[in-house]
Amino acid sequence: MAGPENRARMAAPIWAEETMGTAFDEMTGPDGSSRPGYGFLRKWLESTPPEMLALRRAEAELLFRRIGITFAVYGETDAEERIIPFDIIPRVIGKGEWERLSAGLEQRVRALNMFLADIYGPAEILKAGIVPPELVYRNPYYRPEMAGLKLAHDIYVHIAGIDIVRVDDRDFYVLEDNARTPSGVSYMLENREVMMRLFPDLFAENRIDPVENYPEELLATLKTVAPHSAPADPTVALLTPGPFNSAYYEHSFLADKLGVELVEGRDLLVHDNVLLMRTTEGPKRVDVLYRRLDDDFLDPLTFRPDSTLGIPGIMNAYRAGNVTLANAVGTGVADDKAVYSYMPEIVRFYLGEEARLKNVPTWRCREDEARRYVLGHLHEVVVKEVAGSGGYGMMIGPSADKATRELFAAKIEANPENFIAQPTLALSTSPTFVDAGIAPRHVDLRPFVLSGADKVRIVPGGLTRVALKDGSLVVNSSQGGGTKDTWVLSE
Repeated sequence: MAGPENRARMAAPIWAEETMGTAFDEMTGPDGSSRPGYGFLRKWLESTPPEMLALRRAEAELLFRRIGITFAVYGETDAEERIIPFDIIPRVIGKGEWERLSAGLEQRVRALNMFLADIYGPAEILKAGIVPPELVYRNPYYRPEMAGLKLAHDIYVHIAGIDIVRVDDRDFYVLEDNARTPSGVSYMLENREVMMRLFPDLFAENRIDPVENYPEELLATLKTVAPHSAPADPTVALLTPGPFNSAYYEHSFLADKLGVELVEGRDLLVHDNVLLMRTTEGPKRVDVLYRRLDDDFLDPLTFRPDSTLGIPGIMNAYRAGNVTLANAVGTGVADDKAVYSYMPEIVRFYLGEEARLKNVPTWRCREDEARRYVLGHLHEVVVKEVAGSGGYGMMIGPSADKATRELFAAKIEANPENFIAQPTLALSTSPTFVDAGIAPRHVDLRPFVLSGADKVRIVPGGLTRVALKDGSLVVNSSQGGGTKDTWVLSE
């Protein structure tokens, strides 16, 4: 860190002259003043020369390369592992804002768990006509094998990643629910570690809630959901598809932080409906399997018979109540973007409450009136595949060319139930260090919600993703987005 004498000789920071329309600026109010919680960050940015920020950014990239945090993009011809771009300017969330957000997150995940337990059980919400049965039973992620299966503690989504955006100083909107195998928590943890190494003075001068305890919270959560037949100190393992998976770094990182074995399908076997792990001391029972493997590949005896990644017979052990799978099989129904559109009604049906977090208004193209509206306004809306993820299967109307809009119109006409559309939100912006200087860039937030048998745990913050391209609304790393550290203030 440059000393005061060096700072005095360096120029003031360059604030890039870029406008982001009517987007809500999280740091600066309409009158140019700093919003609550951002005063210290603005002073720091104004006193830190751009040369120093550039140096720290280079140091951060070097650290990430040494650590080995990489990801791959499926479908690309080259197999080069990439580093997700990291922005060294943190995103700040005030204490009151976080309290409102976390209460809404807990409510939403409670409702998601109740919804999944219901659709695989009595299906009361379908019988009541709240959610159309075909949205569930025709969903590609619905698993009839789960029907009538009683899970330990009735928890399906043990780890949820809820994608949040904001458009003003009060409201948070849920953009997407990730209830299968949400990723990104390793970046949340490594972002914080790198920031603490690069800017220890900022942490010393401000009270920022920690996120470093996430592994301990996750392990505690997983142990509470062990089967009733498990010992007092259940054995947890993390299942990975292997080193060729794009998120393998995160799998190995989490297993190390949790202090549990990282296993592949070939390391496990099922005997007498009990899941066992091969060890140098002989087979050892596994009570909780934190799986980062999709349903289709989990058990070749139940799902895809050509899968070499899973464990033959694990579904039998699951049905027998001898192992807990986190997350449960069949949770992908809750990821569906058409089901998402019913979340306000789902919350109301199960909890008798209004949803604390808003949904983005959504047109379901399966409905005639909605489809006609979307087809007539493709230049204004965002179109998404109901089972799409990672920024794929999506069209942002205002920035799409005529050919793309015509292509999506044909797709919607041919298969309307596969698409929803939403208005183009003016996502909030956060100050970001780019080549032109410090400029506003659109951001979202993925907090991680842990549901255990004892309580719901949410570490303060989450993974902030940032659209580094000027004007872009797509924050996914596979589409050129980056990440930021997220600071929740303690006071």
